[in-house]
Amino acid sequence: MITKYLDSGNECFNESQSAIVVMPVPYDGTSTWIKGADKGPAAILDASANLELYDIETESEVYRKGIHTTESIMEQDSPESMVKAVYDKAQGFLKQDKFLVTIGGEHSVSIGPIMAYAEKYPGLTVLQFDAHGDSRDEYMGSKYNHACVMARARECASIIQVGIRSMDVSEMSEADKSRIFYRHQIAGNSDWHERLLELLTGDVYITIDLDVFDPSIMPSVGTPEPDGMLYHEVINLIKKVNKQCNIVGFDVVELCPNEAYKAADFTAAKLIYQILSLKFHG
Repeated sequence: MITKYLDSGNECFNESQSAIVVMPVPYDGTSTWIKGADKGPAAILDASANLELYDIETESEVYRKGIHTTESIMEQDSPESMVKAVYDKAQGFLKQDKFLVTIGGEHSVSIGPIMAYAEKYPGLTVLQFDAHGDSRDEYMGSKYNHACVMARARECASIIQVGIRSMDVSEMSEADKSRIFYRHQIAGNSDWHERLLELLTGDVYITIDLDVFDPSIMPSVGTPEPDGMLYHEVINLIKKVNKQCNIVGFDVVELCPNEAYKAADFTAAKLIYQILSLKFHG
């Protein structure tokens, strides 16, 4: 039996009647430190059952748009085969004009939906929230490693990176510093928001690696980095992006659940619901 996002037995979870599709991808094949991201989707789905369905800021109940949860994509043979499986599934939902939310799993699961969205929306911007650049061309023998996500995104879309505080020197040769908002440069102010908004195109896909957040609020990730963003900083920027642009889809990845700290699971589930509330009612 599928664990559903906001599992309440509501008829809105019927796929044909739902505007929104949540696609779990419990893949952890290329992570290089703390394992467990394959358990992230289930933890998010479990925590989501405890969300209040009324969003205070937008004064809305976005679940009424219909939120359908698909079966998990279980392709494990290789990162390449996983990306292909996710891409094919995402492409199918986009042909039905569904709003797709992909939940990981490690960050490599984002490559498939990004490719599918870039095909549907020429000129797409991919807005990345992340502690890491993830823009190596190849890592550990694969171009579809979690460390290569934004290198693949850059091949089919414009990219903007926010919250970055860790990169390999090899990434700098292709880096466009005008499109990278390093954490140490943006901490404590929002003056940079207007500069970022000027870089966006009309259609925006958002990819959120949960390690963008400070470990004080999000310790349950595969590669925690100190001095991260706080929840309100991320949400406030997404609000501004939503007012100016068409957010076409998003993903939330890299939760490594810890049985002793359920707050991280709930935070990820709430983040998804708040972004959906902004998209459909903001």
